[in-house]
Amino acid sequence: MDKGVLATALGSPAPFGQSQFAFMRGNAFEAKVKADGGAELLRLLYERLGGGAPEPAGDAATPDLSAAGPEGRAARTALALREATAAGGWALLDHPMLALEVAGSPAYLEPDAVVVHPDGRWTVVEIKSFPMIDASADASKVGAAARQAAVYVLALERVAAVTEGAEVAHQVLLVCPKDFSNLPTASVVDVRKQRAVTSRQLTRLTRIEDIAAELPEGTTFDPACAPDELDAAVAAVPPAYAPECLAACELAFHCRAKSRAEGAVEALGRSVRGELGGLTTVAGVLAAAAGKEGDPADPTVAALRRAAALRAEALESAAARRAGSLGDHAESGDDGTGGTGGTAGADGAGRTGSAAGTAGASEGRS
Repeated sequence: MDKGVLATALGSPAPFGQSQFAFMRGNAFEAKVKADGGAELLRLLYERLGGGAPEPAGDAATPDLSAAGPEGRAARTALALREATAAGGWALLDHPMLALEVAGSPAYLEPDAVVVHPDGRWTVVEIKSFPMIDASADASKVGAAARQAAVYVLALERVAAVTEGAEVAHQVLLVCPKDFSNLPTASVVDVRKQRAVTSRQLTRLTRIEDIAAELPEGTTFDPACAPDELDAAVAAVPPAYAPECLAACELAFHCRAKSRAEGAVEALGRSVRGELGGLTTVAGVLAAAAGKEGDPADPTVAALRRAAALRAEALESAAARRAGSLGDHAESGDDGTGGTGGTAGADGAGRTGSAAGTAGASEGRS
């Protein structure tokens, strides 16, 4: 199912994606890194993860991974990994195809590269076009790359489990442009934490067969269906919307519109949803804060009411200060006796009135 086409048919297309310029720049940088049989890539990897192995001297194997369909390419990749491990030398697999079971169905993955070491280690290589400035890159982008690489590591472990002498490294090589140039540099990223999280999430996913069994008979996600029918079909699979979905899922805008229409607190973010406990709608939260609904003994309700009381107190105090400021201005300036233009008598009353007016105005502004 193409979720992008489905989102467009539902009237909520996802207006995001990599620009053509960025796509071309990324492809050009990747081609530069892999030029001459991957000599530069292997040099960077050897500098950071070479260990005690002999340095690759241009004789690294680059097996052909072409085959018919994703299943054929995945099988050809597995065979190439076994052959390279048995050969005991360096090997560079350019865009291998890996298979990983997700909710009972195979998902096919294509990392930028996988390098086989002479000692049987397999290292995932991710090539990104965002820069490393002073050997440091944007933390959010590095985190996203680490999560992506962790999925590749999991898929490789399935092949390594049936390959004698093979071991998948939990350190991946991240290759990026250096500073503001187009020269490649690399950094080692440990993905053990991301791998553990991803593995746990995969085991908790509901199988597709179980989800399909709960759908009404005749449910279809064909984009050619009438909008109402298609909307009902999508609604039959309850979404778990969060703002983070906007960066990853084509149906996120559709789910966000539904979440907002229902007043669901999930639209405010997972952290807010976690703080609100049993309150699941924005209307319910406001009612609890106003004292119209909710159990006063509930800590969440008590905190909301305390916050509402503090807000009301702050607004009343601000209004009182504004009223006092306006009153001071009227007393000091309307009769002409206390303003800056008043004539100061021998007792300095004019200056005193002016200072009082200024102080009142300052207090009002504060």
